[in-house]
Amino acid sequence: MNDNKTTLRVAEIQRFCMHDGPGVRTTVFLKGCPLRCVWCHNPEMQKSARELLFFGNKCISCRLCASCGTHSFEGGKHIIDREKCSSCGKCADLCPTTALRMCGRDMSVDEIIREVKKDSAFYGVGGGVTLSGGEPLAQSGVVDLLKFIKSDGINTAIETCGFYDVSATLPYTDLFLWDIKDTDSSRHKQYTGVPNERILDNLFAADEKGAKTRLRCIIINGVNADVEHYRRVKAIIDKLKNCTGADVLPYHAYGGSKAVSLGLPDNGKPSYIPTDAQINEAKEIICG
Repeated sequence: MNDNKTTLRVAEIQRFCMHDGPGVRTTVFLKGCPLRCVWCHNPEMQKSARELLFFGNKCISCRLCASCGTHSFEGGKHIIDREKCSSCGKCADLCPTTALRMCGRDMSVDEIIREVKKDSAFYGVGGGVTLSGGEPLAQSGVVDLLKFIKSDGINTAIETCGFYDVSATLPYTDLFLWDIKDTDSSRHKQYTGVPNERILDNLFAADEKGAKTRLRCIIINGVNADVEHYRRVKAIIDKLKNCTGADVLPYHAYGGSKAVSLGLPDNGKPSYIPTDAQINEAKEIICG
């Protein structure tokens, strides 16, 4: 029986995931991230605070949410004054269509363990639990969570942007899915808010300590979709002792609808979507 009340802020728990590490996995998405990628696919997980999401296509204008003063209805349009919103979640509790939803729930390690163990029968030999986000290492309670997951004999993986030192998690992590967003440091800073030296230093330091890694390389047309970037990624892989290879991932614009649900401009850019030829070229050089 687990006995750990350490609390983490969970955005979502997804079951039967096939692309967040080996085998069938349960992915625990945690809020908070030090990067601000222009193309972010999960903008609702950037901030550590609880946030109100609004999906206008589900709203039936029942006005049950209007009592707190955050919500108003003008000309058939649902308007949210986010300056007034305290993220208490009462309006989401009242919403009959889930047009309003809170992102961010405080869960203890015990609660998370109980949830992921519901799927343990499906993990088989290679499956398990992946921590993602946001950036899971932005929350200090991650070490406790990993320790208790491993104590139950469950395979663990962390999807990370690489900004934080992973040393404390090494004994409890079977695989790090390490994002390499760009190998050009100035371009990395332009599009994510931080340069890449710290990320690469942490990667090589983890490798020296025996961390098993797999690189995750998102390809963005007009940003990093160039041969020199691919060659530098390949050079990184060749220098690492414990890297199992790389996944080449095409940018998609789905995150734009999530940004809109937060009251932010749509950050989905169809022009960022790479062509099949660009993806094939990247795979040839990086994975060849």
